[in-house]
Amino acid sequence: MEIIDWVILCGTLVFIVVYGVWKTKGSTNVDDYIRGGNEAKWSTIGLSVMATQASAITFLSTPGQAFHDGMGFVQFYFGLPLAMIIICMVFIPLYHKMKVYTAYEFLESRFDLKTRTLAAILFLIQRGLAAGITIFAPSIILSAVLGWDLKVLNIIIGTLVIIYTVSGGTKAVSVTQKQQMFIIMTGMFITFFFILSYLPEDISFSKALKIAGASDKLNILDFSFNTKSRYTFWSGITGGLFLFLSYFGTDQSQVQRYLSGKSIRESQLGLVFNGIFKIPMQFFILLIGVMVFVFYQYNPSPLNFNPSATETVLNSEFKEDYSILQKNQVELEEEKRIAQNKFSAALDLKEYTAVEEAKQHIKQINRKDSLNRVTAKTIIKKANKNTETNDKDYVFIHFILNNLPKGLIGLLLAVILSAAMSSTASELNALGTITALDLYKRNQTTDKTENHYVAASKWFTLLWGVIAILIACIANLFDNLIQLVNIIGSVFYGNVLGIFLLAFFFKYIKGNAVFFAAVLTQLIIFIIYYYSIHIYSSGEEKLGYLWLNFIGAALVIFIAFMFEIFGRLLKKPPLKT
Repeated sequence: MEIIDWVILCGTLVFIVVYGVWKTKGSTNVDDYIRGGNEAKWSTIGLSVMATQASAITFLSTPGQAFHDGMGFVQFYFGLPLAMIIICMVFIPLYHKMKVYTAYEFLESRFDLKTRTLAAILFLIQRGLAAGITIFAPSIILSAVLGWDLKVLNIIIGTLVIIYTVSGGTKAVSVTQKQQMFIIMTGMFITFFFILSYLPEDISFSKALKIAGASDKLNILDFSFNTKSRYTFWSGITGGLFLFLSYFGTDQSQVQRYLSGKSIRESQLGLVFNGIFKIPMQFFILLIGVMVFVFYQYNPSPLNFNPSATETVLNSEFKEDYSILQKNQVELEEEKRIAQNKFSAALDLKEYTAVEEAKQHIKQINRKDSLNRVTAKTIIKKANKNTETNDKDYVFIHFILNNLPKGLIGLLLAVILSAAMSSTASELNALGTITALDLYKRNQTTDKTENHYVAASKWFTLLWGVIAILIACIANLFDNLIQLVNIIGSVFYGNVLGIFLLAFFFKYIKGNAVFFAAVLTQLIIFIIYYYSIHIYSSGEEKLGYLWLNFIGAALVIFIAFMFEIFGRLLKKPPLKT
């Protein structure tokens, strides 16, 4: 990195923190601090909702996901528009009518205090873990690529977020996220056009798409009913629907964004905005990853994009084996370039037979390339079994640091850290709010002042910030970071969503049945996930994690019905004879 990169990076981060503190100073009551004084317009809500979900993991992991596996991941979001419609019609009107500060207040009025507390605790567990991961994600990758100290990075990112989140609360999160989304999307668009400019002169964007298609990177839709596959059309509109209903409808980090709206209409328009633009945004980020793949068809790429993994094996007794594999890869890349040129020429001549022959040759080379990379991972594991060999999260940052011009590198690093800060800020804001209002305030036996609860919210936000930093410092990479966050959510969200669906639509069910059904459901989901992971680690995954959202919601509803029916039968007096 050059001086200009450091100036752009540091200047951007300092601007976000100072702007957030300056724009939101003086929040002295709970309404201002928690709901931002209900001043947010739909555009602010929409951007804030998008920024909350689009963490650094999105911009680091998603391109790498597309590089390795293609565009199929976009199916994960197919249930989102329908979820936005349901939340706009059901959740938002109820929340505004009751003038709640948190989603879980509604559960106490519908059921009882213990159900509210259970849902709040489930949220705190999963969102507390996620907050640590959103800090850890950029830190682990930047530390490996740039040589920065991992723990120092965790502390820097966490501290910057804590400063303006504790200072200004919900309004600080919302106003800074507008700036962060502008920085993020500007950086991603500039990067996309730079990638296209780096391709050979005769490779247009249209031809680049055909090259990607020849390697099966543009297979967007999978209509199979294969539950083993993580991403299909059906898992997206079912499991994805339930995940997004849970996330946007019951997760306080999102609910708090639209509870700050000036009116029901502004909140609804904000979510509609998210429903319309979220899928195109994710599609675009995946497309960047596909274009990076095309770029590396004409340019050399490492066997493993994680530089620390490469360094580990080259400093081990397996150095010679890895070096031989690297030489084979160089020869294969030359063969790859020749094959791509033949494919391009066949496309220009519009000869169907030649195009198909060239495509089959490319697929054959891709199989060799995949085999080389699997072999590389095996050798790395032999060198050090604790080294992370999964390099999906390192693909995009490798491209940025090795190919983009001075200045733009600083901007892209600012994009990654801004995304981490925006998502983490929402999470800490929500964690502090839930702890202060759903647990601390609700269990107070004496009246306290508004200032007291504002101070309590700030202290709890600070506490969760410290916890998130600690989690980041002890976290480990797991498969792919964007999948890890969604897996954590899927383990908890279905159960919580089921509780809310019972509250909205099943007036027959009472608090005791819901509480015990939720406890039992969570235990069952843990067991299902444990055995799914056990099977997956042996080479085959029997159940894609998205299905946990549907299973969790269906289970808690069914079990609550059973508990309620049996409970009423037990209470029913015996017939007189």
